[in-house]
Amino acid sequence: MTGADHAKPIDADAMAGLFKALAHPARVQLLLHLARHKTCYFGDLSDVVDLAPSTTSQHVKILKEAGLVCGSPEDQRTCYCVNPDRLAELKRLVGSL
Repeated sequence: MTGADHAKPIDADAMAGLFKALAHPARVQLLLHLARHKTCYFGDLSDVVDLAPSTTSQHVKILKEAGLVCGSPEDQRTCYCVNPDRLAELKRLVGSL
């Protein structure tokens, strides 16, 4: 057995849930944008994926439900960012393949 064999066991359900959240190109684009830019207001996210705000909202909701994205209200707008712990978990799971 290698050192990797003693690593934290893989939770197949958790992996599938994260992959499902990333199973649309718009959600991948949103996550990549937030990872690169650290934070972004919702209105700007719609521009990133060139989708209607209502469609972007549904994609952001899925990313939030998966724990990949967090949103916090600031004045009249919501600012979104990547959840670094969940992103690290995603990287660990992908690296285990």
